[in-house]
Amino acid sequence: MKHSMVKRVPAPAKFAAMAGGALCAALLVAACSSGGSSSGSATTTPAGAAPASNSASAASSTVITTASSSAGTFLTTGSGRAVYLWTKDTGGTSACTGACEGQWPPVTGTATAAGSVKASDLGTITRSDGTKQVTYDGHPLYYFAGDSGPGMANGQGSNGFGAKWWLVAPTGSDVTAAVTSFTSTGAGSGSGSSPSAPASAPASKSAGGSWS
Repeated sequence: MKHSMVKRVPAPAKFAAMAGGALCAALLVAACSSGGSSSGSATTTPAGAAPASNSASAASSTVITTASSSAGTFLTTGSGRAVYLWTKDTGGTSACTGACEGQWPPVTGTATAAGSVKASDLGTITRSDGTKQVTYDGHPLYYFAGDSGPGMANGQGSNGFGAKWWLVAPTGSDVTAAVTSFTSTGAGSGSGSSPSAPASAPASKSAGGSWS
């Protein structure tokens, strides 16, 4: 009988070799897992978080609607505030800056149409300071600082800063008849609040604090 040339490995040595191999494999898996976790953590976005590009709030939107008086129908905001055009503006640009802007604040942001306002006639221009100003039929729109409440049109027919200021008809033309107060048809403001009742008497045409 031939003697077997195969050496038997003692059981303790075999167990040590198996344990060592398992340990190496475990360390290798842990290293790979750690590396993957590290690279993924830099790009992970928490669940429900909005992308950075969408985090900024949208620009405020003003409702432009109509009101009526003995002079006819003209544009106001949803809260009953009169808006005006300035005959000095040309080419769809605003010439009202500095002190003029303090007396005649521009209607800024974006606008939505209500009443008999034509949505297609609403637009915006970019002012010299970068803000967006609402336009109607190409006319930049303004408030008057002397209108201290809804239902007032104390700026109507003013010749402030060298040119006439007029209310704006839904057709886009200027309203030149005398108006000092009016009844707001009310479309609600952008926040959904109800317009206040018109004042019983017009305010002074001297500049007052602006209101919204």
